Amino acid sequence: MSIYKKIALVVISLLLLVILTNIGLNYWIKKQLPIIIHEKNKTAYNINYEKIEVSLFSRNINAQTLLVSPKNEPKDSKNGLFSKIESITIKHFNIWDLAFRDIIQAESIIINKPRIILYKKGEKLINNSKSIEKEIIDPFRKIIAVSNIYLNDGSVDVVSLDTEKPIFSIKKVLLKLEGILITDATLKEKIPLQYKNYALVCDSLFYRPNGFYYINIGKISTEKNFLKINNFSNLPQFERREFVKRLEKEKDIYNLKFDSAQVEKMDWGFKNNRFYFKANSLVIHHFDANIYRGKMLKDDPSKKYLYNHLLRNLKFPLQIDTLQVLKSKLVYEEELDFAKGPGVLTFDKFNLQATNLKSGFGLTKIDDVKIKVKCIFMKNSPLDVDWSFNALDKSDGFHIQGVISNFNVQGMTRFTKPYINTTFTGTFNKYRFNFYGNDNGSKGNASLDYDDLTVKLYQKKNPEKEAKLKTAVANLLVKNDSKEGAKTAEVEVERLQDRSFYNLLWRSIAESLKKILI
Repeated sequence: MSIYKKIALVVISLLLLVILTNIGLNYWIKKQLPIIIHEKNKTAYNINYEKIEVSLFSRNINAQTLLVSPKNEPKDSKNGLFSKIESITIKHFNIWDLAFRDIIQAESIIINKPRIILYKKGEKLINNSKSIEKEIIDPFRKIIAVSNIYLNDGSVDVVSLDTEKPIFSIKKVLLKLEGILITDATLKEKIPLQYKNYALVCDSLFYRPNGFYYINIGKISTEKNFLKINNFSNLPQFERREFVKRLEKEKDIYNLKFDSAQVEKMDWGFKNNRFYFKANSLVIHHFDANIYRGKMLKDDPSKKYLYNHLLRNLKFPLQIDTLQVLKSKLVYEEELDFAKGPGVLTFDKFNLQATNLKSGFGLTKIDDVKIKVKCIFMKNSPLDVDWSFNALDKSDGFHIQGVISNFNVQGMTRFTKPYINTTFTGTFNKYRFNFYGNDNGSKGNASLDYDDLTVKLYQKKNPEKEAKLKTAVANLLVKNDSKEGAKTAEVEVERLQDRSFYNLLWRSIAESLKKILI
C-alpha cells in the first residue's frame, strides 16, 4: 500500500471517528439536557420546551417555545413567576462542563420575546432584595452560567394578588449585559453580579410605588454613562377630594410631568454595599408641576427641614454638577375649603439652573449649591431669583435675593380672593428682596416702587359681596403709591419649624410688603 493511500485511510478514519463522536455526543447531550433541565433542576420552577437542537461544531444550543412556571403552583390560583419565551440560543457552550459538571457554561445567551408575569402578595414591587438572589439568580446559575446576556423584545408584568392590580409593567425591552461575573462574593453585594457593559431600552414603563400615585414613562434608554427618559408622569390615583379624604394630615398632592430628562457622564452603583450616584449634568425639558395642598385637614406638626439638612443627611454619595430645568411650568394651589376654590400661584416659562448639588455624605468641605431661576410670575411679570446655601452648614444658612417687575397685583386675585378674602388693583413696577436666613428665621430688606394701589375686602359670610366699611378703612391705611422713589423696609421673621422653606420666604415677603404699604 502506497504512502498516499495510508494517509488517505488515516484521514478518512479520523473523519469517520469525528463524525461518529459528534453523532454520539449529540445524542448523549440531547439525552443529558432534559435531565439537567428537569431531574437535576434545583430551582423552584418547572422548565419545559417544545424543541431543542444542539450543534457540537458551532457549540450552540437552540431551544424553541420555553415555558417556566412554579413547581408549587396552587391548583385554584396563580402565585409566583410564569414565563413564555419564543426562543433561547446559547452560544459557544463548554462541552466538558455540560458532560461532567451538569452545568451549561457558555459565552452568550440570546433570549427572544420573553413574556414574564409575576403574581405576588402585597403591594411592594420587591419585598426583600435578598429573595432575588435566593430564588432566581442563585438557583439558575447552577443550571447555566454565561458571560453575556442579550434579551430582545421582552416584557415583564408584576401583579398584586391582594388587589389584582398591576404593580409594575415594562414593555418592548432590549437588554445587553456583557462581561458578567457571578460569584459567592458578588451574591453578597446589593447588585448580586458584576458586569463590564450594559445597555437597556424599553418603550413603556408603569409603576405603582404606593397606594396614592402611579408612574408612567414613555421610553427609557440607558447605558453605562448615559440615561434618557421620555414622557414621564407621576400622577395621583384619585381625584383631589377623594385623595384628601384618604389623608390624615395636611400633605402636598403632586401632579408631575416632563417631556424628557437626560443624564450625561453618569456613574452609579454600590461601593462597600452603599449606593452612590454621580453625574456631570441632568437636563429636564418641559417640566409641568402642579402642587396642591388642602388646608381643610389638621396640620402636620412634624419639623420641616431646610434643604441644607436634607442634603447633608442623605445616607449615600450624591453628586450632580449641573441641573437644568428648561421651558417649564410650576403651579401651586392651596385650598381652605372646596366651596371657595383654591388660591393659585403660577410660574410660567420656568427655567432653573443649579450647580454643585451634593450630599454631605463622607465630606468635610463642599462648595455652595447655587440656584438661578428665571420665569414669568402670574402670567405677566418677569421674576429672577438667586439662591445659595451650603449643605454642610449645620445652622442651615441660606441667602436668597430676587426681583419682580411690572407686576399687576390684580393678577394675585386667584390667590388672595379665596385665601384672604381680599383683592387688589395697582402695579408693582419693581419689587426687590434680599434675605439671609437659617433654621431659626430670616432677616434682610426689600424695596418697592409701585403705583395706584387700592384694596377691596369681602364679607366673610358672603364672599361675593364687598365689605364696604372695611374696604374704606383699609384704603385710608394703605399708601397708594411710592411717589418719588422706591420705598424700603427691613424685616426679620421667625421660622415656624413645622413649615417649609417656602413658607418662610413667603412670610418674609409679606412682612416687607406690610411695612412698605401701611
